[in-house]
Amino acid sequence: MQTAEWASRERSGPLDVVVTGLPSDAHTWNLVFIQLLIEDLGHHVINLGPCVPQDEIVESCGKYQPDLLVVSTVNGHGFQDADQLIRAIRSRWELAGLPAVIGGKLGVLGAEQRAGHGRRLREAGFDAVFQDDPEQGQDAGLGAFEAFVARLDAERGPAAPLPRDGAPAGPLRVDGSPAAPLPRDGAPAAPLPGSGDGSPAVGRVPVGLAPVASAASLEGVAG
Repeated sequence: MQTAEWASRERSGPLDVVVTGLPSDAHTWNLVFIQLLIEDLGHHVINLGPCVPQDEIVESCGKYQPDLLVVSTVNGHGFQDADQLIRAIRSRWELAGLPAVIGGKLGVLGAEQRAGHGRRLREAGFDAVFQDDPEQGQDAGLGAFEAFVARLDAERGPAAPLPRDGAPAGPLRVDGSPAAPLPRDGAPAAPLPGSGDGSPAVGRVPVGLAPVASAASLEGVAG
């Protein structure tokens, strides 16, 4: 679920991921496992831990503005908590486009219940649901989760290039080389070729210098 506000954010580098358990789940091993997996993929993790109240999860997402929320539960009773949580998150305008996924053991009654839980949680607002499936094995769910993270990372725009001194790169030509900067009044910063006498050529643009793209046209769009 991607809103215009979320998709237009300028983000680059590793993903910032919030990992959390649900209010009724005291397990920690799954949260540590997920954290290590995401960090091994090269991303940053804020682990809220187990038994986190719903309001605290929502407020943490508002505070940290992560690129992804990952909810992990393994006690078999997380469906109700997860349903209420994602509805609370989607009710906040600033979190309406936050990519959010859940994984683990959401129920105890078999394949039919797993399918129903997955469908209902996606309808409530989760972008993906990864559940344990005895028939496919745990690795299938982990593989799907890793693919989701990789796709989310790839769909963001690349970082704007910076020179070695760390200063902003400024406007670029089509070939990627720096364009001459413009002063605040908008006049050319240097004489433009084409007049024949060395004076600025009125109303002309140097050959090879393309119009500088607006910031909006260079922003990355998250999946």
